[in-house]
Amino acid sequence: MTLRPVQVNIKALDASAVGRFWAEALGWSAYSPGVTTYVGPAGGLVWPDPVAVGIDVVPVLEPKTTAKNRVHLDLATTSAAHQAELVARLQALGATPAHVGQGDVPWTVLADPEGNEFCVLEPREMYRDTGPIAAVVVDCADPRAMARFWGEAMDWTPHEVTDDHAGLRSAKGTGPYLEFLRTPDVKTVPDRVHLDLLPYPGNDEAAEVARLRALGATDLDVGQGDVPWTCLADPEGHEFCVLAPS
Repeated sequence: MTLRPVQVNIKALDASAVGRFWAEALGWSAYSPGVTTYVGPAGGLVWPDPVAVGIDVVPVLEPKTTAKNRVHLDLATTSAAHQAELVARLQALGATPAHVGQGDVPWTVLADPEGNEFCVLEPREMYRDTGPIAAVVVDCADPRAMARFWGEAMDWTPHEVTDDHAGLRSAKGTGPYLEFLRTPDVKTVPDRVHLDLLPYPGNDEAAEVARLRALGATDLDVGQGDVPWTCLADPEGHEFCVLAPS
């Protein structure tokens, strides 16, 4: 029994506008099959995408707090010129510079139109074949423990696990990484950004949820009511959802 991450869930006051921003930022397309706006590779809606981890922008009534998100996206670039061009284009689309204590670093920290932080990385060889999203990055206290939990929760393979940083990637060697970064700050507010996981065809959602609880996940009530997905939190309290197979 295993799960796979199929989308990054972003809460927004204006889901359509934030979805359009991310579609243009990534060179993807925005689709509105229901109340949410899904952003995925161009060429028609395919869900779940066999390679990419999409973005699902969900409308909410509460604006983002001033607290830094503990989950963010890193965007890949292929050259210094590409990084500069991408930063300029994103700012023209409505992104703004963000200051999260990064100091003098070779990457650029920006925020989307509703304040969700993300990074535009300098060219790195390890991200040359990820697509526009290099990594989904999670701030945490213990990257090793997080890699163990998420490695058992999903079918992704661990890469470079240390006390300060750990990464996972699809065993197929495609798509973005899921990375855990040791940070001194602690979680104080609900996550504005989280992962949605999906069982593989033939696997049972309830059985997968039970397995996750045995690994250390806890049930989470965010006011979701009677819905076909299950809201959980990982051992450090990061929210995530297990979707029902469709």
